Amino acid sequence: MSAGHNHAQVRAGHERLLWIALGLTGSFMIAEVIGAFVTGSLALLSDAAHMMTDALALGISLVAIQVAKRAADRKRTFGYARFEILAAAFNALLLFAVAFYILYEAYQRVQAPTEIQSTGMLVIALLGLIVNLISMRLLSAASGESLNVKGAYLEVWSDMLGSIGVIIAAVVILLTGWGWVDSLVAAAIGFWVLPRTWTLLKESMNVLLQGVPDGIDIDQVEQAIRGVPGVKDVHDLHIWALTSGKNVLSTHLVADATLNTEQKILTQVTELLHEKFDISHATIQVEGDGFEHDEHDEVHA
Repeated sequence: MSAGHNHAQVRAGHERLLWIALGLTGSFMIAEVIGAFVTGSLALLSDAAHMMTDALALGISLVAIQVAKRAADRKRTFGYARFEILAAAFNALLLFAVAFYILYEAYQRVQAPTEIQSTGMLVIALLGLIVNLISMRLLSAASGESLNVKGAYLEVWSDMLGSIGVIIAAVVILLTGWGWVDSLVAAAIGFWVLPRTWTLLKESMNVLLQGVPDGIDIDQVEQAIRGVPGVKDVHDLHIWALTSGKNVLSTHLVADATLNTEQKILTQVTELLHEKFDISHATIQVEGDGFEHDEHDEVHA
């Protein structure tokens, strides 16, 4: 009961931080989009596009948290927690789209350069940097606890670096008049985002495909279970995650009743999984010594 209560408190903390970050990002987004068109800067437009996706990502993350709060029912017995992972995957796909769009626009600008108002570009980029730094500070700790929040954090982080790039480009253009630097910085922002977006998408897909969660070695888990007195064999071991921080395990154990009772084995294995591997939900079937295992009779949780 206390574990569920703590988990709920963590989610509530995430929600509060996301609301604050959304307020900051949304407030500045409109000014930055207008500024991008007024100054004619593609680099600023790329930063504005990221700011726009930041706001959308934060909004999606908040919706995901609201949906995940819904209690489990007879149709979805694990509840709606995985909706957060779907939101993280959607954010990754959104970032891919923005990155490719900026790269395309950078190519178009190289073919047909435009005049850029570097002073206005510099002022807007500086303000954007301040907003991004505040949002990053708010989301940094929670990003390690939730892929949903991590998706929003990565977008704000990429936008922060984009703002720095825009500031550098504005200073260079102001001092030298080299307008092509604007397109170069915009393309660099696009290329920088791609590998980090791939990492987020890969982590999200691992959860959706019920892969072993990051940070857990299934061989170590198996060896630890085999070390419990009375456990003679372990098979049909599966470990996956419902969402960030909610790992699940199912397995069959062959037990030697002469060394320990089945109930005591279950208790020891359950405590081991929780304390050493942070697996709080485990479905364990204990089979007596000499049990004939038939592959076709398996029932997986």
